[in-house]
Amino acid sequence: MTGLKRLLARGFLILTVGGLLASAALQSMPVRAQQETPEAPQAPKRLTTLKVEYTASEWWLVRWKGDEITCRFIVDHTGLPIGDEIQTWCGDVLYAEWNRTQPCTLSTPGQTTQTCPGMYLHFFESKPAVKEVEVELPLPSVWISLVGCTAEPPGNRCVGSPNLLLTGEEPLPNEVIISIQGVFQGEPFICSGNPCTLPLKPTGSQGGVLEFWADSSFGDSSPRYEAQIRVLPRGDFMSPEGGSSDPPLYYIDVISDQWRGGPLASCSDTWQSFPEIGGPEPWLTTPQEASALYTEVSLYYLAAMLITNNQVDASSCPDGGLDSALSANQCGLAQARDEVITWQNQFDEEILAVALETGIPAQLLKNVFSRESQFWPGMYENYKEAGLGQLTDQGAETVLLWNPDFFQQFCPLVLHQTRCDLGFGNLISSEQAMLQGALVKKVNAACVDCEAGIDLTQAEFSVKVFAETLAANCEQVGRIITNTTSLVPGQTASYADLWRFTLVNYNAGAGCLTTAIKRTYLGGEALAWQNVSSRLEVACRGALDYVNDISMVNSGVKPSPTSWVFFGTGMPPTAPIATLLATPQPTATPEPGQPTSTQSGYPYPIDTPYPTPTFGGYP
Repeated sequence: MTGLKRLLARGFLILTVGGLLASAALQSMPVRAQQETPEAPQAPKRLTTLKVEYTASEWWLVRWKGDEITCRFIVDHTGLPIGDEIQTWCGDVLYAEWNRTQPCTLSTPGQTTQTCPGMYLHFFESKPAVKEVEVELPLPSVWISLVGCTAEPPGNRCVGSPNLLLTGEEPLPNEVIISIQGVFQGEPFICSGNPCTLPLKPTGSQGGVLEFWADSSFGDSSPRYEAQIRVLPRGDFMSPEGGSSDPPLYYIDVISDQWRGGPLASCSDTWQSFPEIGGPEPWLTTPQEASALYTEVSLYYLAAMLITNNQVDASSCPDGGLDSALSANQCGLAQARDEVITWQNQFDEEILAVALETGIPAQLLKNVFSRESQFWPGMYENYKEAGLGQLTDQGAETVLLWNPDFFQQFCPLVLHQTRCDLGFGNLISSEQAMLQGALVKKVNAACVDCEAGIDLTQAEFSVKVFAETLAANCEQVGRIITNTTSLVPGQTASYADLWRFTLVNYNAGAGCLTTAIKRTYLGGEALAWQNVSSRLEVACRGALDYVNDISMVNSGVKPSPTSWVFFGTGMPPTAPIATLLATPQPTATPEPGQPTSTQSGYPYPIDTPYPTPTFGGYP
């Protein structure tokens, strides 16, 4: 038993005995309350005082002239005191004098330190000491899961009689959860003891709200949590006429940070949006096995890269198998077919692992990589984009700003922790630019000394970065919609359409999406994809093909540079011309077994007309 546990055990013994006696007399079945909704007891913060052993080091601030001790102070660590400690103990005046003091140098014979101006630090002694520290202890918590049936994807199909299991956790030793209570669809409930089993009943397609919390023998309660729960019966087993032999079948969806019953639909908690009944659309799913992600898509750009990097011998083909530096011809593609298929599927295991870890759909990730880079994770020099998902500086800014957890993991790899603690938005512009550039470089798997010129280990690492980038974009989309409508995103748009908006945000930028959302909302139209997409500015409409391609499972088209849209000022004089070119149109669906045809003239020639946008700032 640690010292903390021993202290808590002694300090809370009386309360524990009383709590255990009380809980022993209670049952753990849910009881419907007959009175008004109970209020969670208001208790002070959990605080305790601990005695901590440390090494006390005494320092003196001494003036050179006369060896005058002007200040004595103690610090609770070894090593030199820091400036803040000297200022706190000795005051601003003495600190300023010490801070201005230059090293004492004896340049002439007979000169002593008594003639040097200013002060110096003198270490006196160190000795063991004990101090009392007030500690805030963690509150209890409650987690929810399903019992009575297992929700099976897709659609969280559940055969059986579903119950919600609420399990309380008390982090303090010798304390217990004595009750769990809450309100579900307006009906209060209370369970004496822990855990609590709550029978679920149909909620309707919009779901119902569950509020829940736990009471502790310590005398306080957990935070109040919320969950959205949708329970939809399917089949004839609930027929009023009765007599059906069908087993009970439900579709069950839960949105809550306290959910422990399996993976949530990605971004559903951010948007408070249930996926479509029966499960999300195929492009928004994560299969059970990586083999389900297998594709055999004809990828002309990937074939060209494999030929150029000596992974495929197409010397027998016209022009060495290439139509251009960016595209294989039909013969080149035929020669590269086996290698193209192997290459596009080598990341499937990592895509699935990242999808299960982050919640971003595996099929979505694979379709994004197919559309953006055709699985060639190097630097697309002409477009300043890198990696499987073609990350730009603007894309790096989005993930660093809108995904704080990712920012806190990545920032210390580049900047000092004290700077990272400020948050991305509070850093100076040069630090932000440094982080953006470092992140783009991190996902660039181009490697001069590697086989095929690609570091495959680096490429696999970047899959997680792109998943976190999509998560950041879904956060930003949620904020755009809430700022525009003052509503939760799930109240304004379907789950699939919210993902379509996220792809627009990822591809064309927040300025494009914000303008389209505002125009749709102010025009009195629902935030459905057909309405919002029709409101996109001309300069942003390349995102339409982008969304359509990715939302078609196993879509495979040529790599598409993100539309860098500059608003209000026209084309910056230093911008690469390629950044202002329209997104290439998708190719026609080939006959079964035939390769996808490649448009000629890609990238577009420099004189391709491009409309000048005339609306607000980006992002």
